[in-house]
Amino acid sequence: MPAHPPLIPKHNRPLPMKVGTRGSPLALWQTRHFLATVAAVCPVMRPGGEAVFQEHIIATTGDRIQDRRLADVGGKGLFAKEIHEALLDGRVDFAVHSLKDLETELPPGIVLACTLKREDARDALILSPGCGPVDPADPFSCLPAGALIGTASVRRQSQLLAARPDLATTTIRGNVQTRLSKVRGGEVVATLLALAGLKRLGLEAEAGVVLNPEAMVPSAGQGIVGITVRAADTDLRELLAAIEDAEAKAVSAAERALLAALDGSCRTPIGGHARLLPGGELHLTGLVARADGSFLLKRSLHGAAADAVRLGRELGDSLRADSPPDIFA
Repeated sequence: MPAHPPLIPKHNRPLPMKVGTRGSPLALWQTRHFLATVAAVCPVMRPGGEAVFQEHIIATTGDRIQDRRLADVGGKGLFAKEIHEALLDGRVDFAVHSLKDLETELPPGIVLACTLKREDARDALILSPGCGPVDPADPFSCLPAGALIGTASVRRQSQLLAARPDLATTTIRGNVQTRLSKVRGGEVVATLLALAGLKRLGLEAEAGVVLNPEAMVPSAGQGIVGITVRAADTDLRELLAAIEDAEAKAVSAAERALLAALDGSCRTPIGGHARLLPGGELHLTGLVARADGSFLLKRSLHGAAADAVRLGRELGDSLRADSPPDIFA
């Protein structure tokens, strides 16, 4: 990673600079990981000992509303709305996001300035004691017939029901710990969570089954932390360029271009997962489905990593062209 000169705010910026974040344990882990990554390439303390960065927790609408799907209250952008506002009015200087929760079209004046190294992008099944033995070749066979599965994700729901139409689903929201408690408490037989979040919180052992991305196509951006800043903050954008992970940049560009081409809402089950092949090419898988699993279309393509955005758009256009019109209604 290239060395970076000592961070010296260029515009008489008041210190400490504030880093906007949601307040969940996972969001705070991601923010502290970001700050540790910055510390590896530039000093984070002034000579006098004053801290340069300070966490600034922002309550979002998506965090406050826990009894409904995001699609019913405005979409996943509700996890970023208040954070965007804080950036634009100067209350924070950086904002840290789970990239999968960040809308593809950002408000004017805000840019995605950096993506950090991706953690494992796969989804995991969290199982109650009543589930059967795990068969890696048939990952959903451990779920009892007619079992009630908790999830707020139509992407996960659609793929689960396409494989096991006998299952029932119910909406559960909340942070990782809350969702785990609903399985432990017997409210649902199982739930699905991003493996990245479990790993970051030291809860990987809770994963009963880790799902291959072909069996459960992840969400675009899953496992990647993204940093937004004001577009005019060129000094901060320069700093963030020094910590950007090249692989995360390429795969997230493809996945977000796919998502933008499909122009889906939170009501549209869409999956997108890109990976770099050993030879340096990029392999991208995309999925579109109905929430009840009655339609599911999955396709892949690959090409040069430098063409990540074009590949995403091309695959998105192909999926859209061959999907029923009601999918995007």
